[in-house]
Amino acid sequence: MYTLFGIKGSGSAAVEGALELTGQPYRLVTAASWESGSDIAQLERANPLKQIPTLVLPDGTVMTESAAILIHLGLVHPASWLLPAEASARAVAMRGLVYIAANCYSAISISDYPERWLADASDAAKDNLRAGTRQRLYQHWDIFADTFALNPAQPGGLELLAAVVSKWSGARKHLQQSRPACAAALAAIEAHARVQPVFARHWP
Repeated sequence: MYTLFGIKGSGSAAVEGALELTGQPYRLVTAASWESGSDIAQLERANPLKQIPTLVLPDGTVMTESAAILIHLGLVHPASWLLPAEASARAVAMRGLVYIAANCYSAISISDYPERWLADASDAAKDNLRAGTRQRLYQHWDIFADTFALNPAQPGGLELLAAVVSKWSGARKHLQQSRPACAAALAAIEAHARVQPVFARHWP
């Protein structure tokens, strides 16, 4: 079966939701670099960067990077509708997945850990970088909302990743003001019957 390394409230929620949509058996291993007592050693053996989500495939292949994992699962399990069947729609979904990873996910990393990106890690410098990064992050989400149409009635990989990553750094609150239709779609995605239990476990 699949083995998924992750922790509550993290990006592993999107992969967990995807595995539910595939109907494939999987086991969860609680692990995160910031969580003492979690299974860091086992995670590090699979992924030396100790990043989550990390997914070990049934044949032992290790996959990292949320967008790549979701694309892989969609290609291997086409009946799950994680990726659209039609070629052009599938291309758009794959673009959207990489867009979130490259623009939104990366900005959140800087906002959460500004000291990693600064030679001068004074409080003022960190606050300035954090504020600028949040502003840029919200611009990325506005462009996402204007570019990609989400389908709450049949969530796929794009919908899952957008619903999870938008829960961080105040993005949902921002979208409720700037792009209310997108915010409503994201709320509907996480309330979908097939993935609602996953979101409820991660954000009770």
